[in-house]
Amino acid sequence: MNVDLLGPVSIYTYAERHQVRAKKVRALLAVLALNARLVVSFDELIDELWQDAALNNPRNALQANALRLRRQLEAYLPRDAAEKILTTSGNGYVLDVPADAVDVIRFERLAATGSQMIKGKPREAMSLLGAAMKLWRGPALADVGDGIRCRGAAVRLDERRLSVQADLMEARLELGGDRALIADLTELVTRHPEQERMSGLLMLALYHDGRQSEAVGVFHKMRQRLVTELGMEPSHLLRGLYQSILTQSPASSQVGRSPAKVRAAQAVAHGPPGFGI
Repeated sequence: MNVDLLGPVSIYTYAERHQVRAKKVRALLAVLALNARLVVSFDELIDELWQDAALNNPRNALQANALRLRRQLEAYLPRDAAEKILTTSGNGYVLDVPADAVDVIRFERLAATGSQMIKGKPREAMSLLGAAMKLWRGPALADVGDGIRCRGAAVRLDERRLSVQADLMEARLELGGDRALIADLTELVTRHPEQERMSGLLMLALYHDGRQSEAVGVFHKMRQRLVTELGMEPSHLLRGLYQSILTQSPASSQVGRSPAKVRAAQAVAHGPPGFGI
């Protein structure tokens, strides 16, 4: 059994996808899946599902939704297997599935490993990063409601998705680029003008295509936006890239990939991401 959160919440068993109809049950499953094999306390789950709503007996309401989730699992799995997946432990519930049964964790591991390989093995990196992106079916946790834990995870995952898209563009650039790379980067910069790394990659792609003046123009457009709307200058990394393009000596495609980000990717590649609450 897989639990998929990179889009509408769903359960995947025996090559068939099943939607989770009840909103509270979706939120319950999502929080437990983000913390697979960890105990999530009753109080945390109640807070996630009902926030500030006043309930006469919140524990009973939570148990009712846990029972509904168990019943749905039993519809797709042998009963003894379903009973072992969702269990009570101490003062909370546990979703006892392997980490790789949750698409979020598969995405993070593929993305982290691919990111590490960009410089030395860009073709292999493209394969891994492409596989990570194919796991997405829409906005993360698209239908779980407004609970703070799920919404926070959704924001983090959507930001991570952009980062992986940039990694994929960088791997393509490392391979020498392709005919569609500049068009794809231009579209991403248009959709996400706040992403300096996307602009930097577009600058490099244009420069390597012999379009130095256009590359410089991308920088000035980004700088004007930052100064006008935010009152700040571009990062030193983007300014350094701009200067190297002016002197016709750009040395690297690793725009915005600080040593801290590289270390973080390495940590994720060797273990599940920290979505614990």
